[in-house]
Amino acid sequence: MSLADNIFIKMCQDIIDNGYSTEGEKVRPKWEDGSYAYTIKQFGVVNRYDLSKEFPAITLRKTAIKSATDEILWIWQQKSNNINDLHSHIWDSWADEEGSIGKAYGYQLGVKHQYKEGMMDQVDRVLFDLKNNPYSRRIMTNIYVHQDLHEMNLYPCAYSMTFNVTQKKGHDKLTLNAILNQRSQDILTANNWNVCQYAILLMMFAQVCDMEVGELVHVIGDAHIYDRHIPIVKELITRETYPAPKVTLNPEIKDFYKFTRNDVIVENYVTGPQVTNIPVAV
Repeated sequence: MSLADNIFIKMCQDIIDNGYSTEGEKVRPKWEDGSYAYTIKQFGVVNRYDLSKEFPAITLRKTAIKSATDEILWIWQQKSNNINDLHSHIWDSWADEEGSIGKAYGYQLGVKHQYKEGMMDQVDRVLFDLKNNPYSRRIMTNIYVHQDLHEMNLYPCAYSMTFNVTQKKGHDKLTLNAILNQRSQDILTANNWNVCQYAILLMMFAQVCDMEVGELVHVIGDAHIYDRHIPIVKELITRETYPAPKVTLNPEIKDFYKFTRNDVIVENYVTGPQVTNIPVAV
């Protein structure tokens, strides 16, 4: 069993056993047939993943790590808000006829701001500080920009990253850690997807800043399982598990903007069967 499997199983079981049901409440999401999509949820879930020990992919079913990488690079590297720049169709439901999701996600990371050191966007500011002022307690991003919410086709779910640098005793290199803040998460469809992609982002930042990778702390404000997903989750968490896969990066890449999804190497990823035909609430 991978550490990620253990965390995922315990989290899902706790939501099912002790969660709060929104059935009958005023909710926004609906199923394709027009009925309201209710959830059972827990507030303030915090999961910790030590990336120095293993990559946090679940083995209960396969997480598409290459596709997850493609999306995180679309947001953080390309700073795009157009689905035509993606290799998948996961954002199609929120795009307009031109492919735009509005002033959301990558758009916000690409906006330049004035700093004492000059004009930089949020990604470049993080990389600048990690290389020049690694012990700063101000290395963070935020894409939940209230003045632009009315122009976003979907409010950001994973909205903030806080980076923090430490150093392990006896180690020459510094260690890069991060907190991912997420206001809301559909546990079945998105949990391990988000964990894997932000683990990869942390690994990429650590490599280009000549640091070791440390902990990814995932904070979820509203961790929920949709009503139509509960039977699927109950079956999923009873499955056989396997050791975590080995995930590494192409060591030749020293510039964050040179990474591609093919620079992520996944080895020994043994999983249970894929879960298909998951209904998605919009």
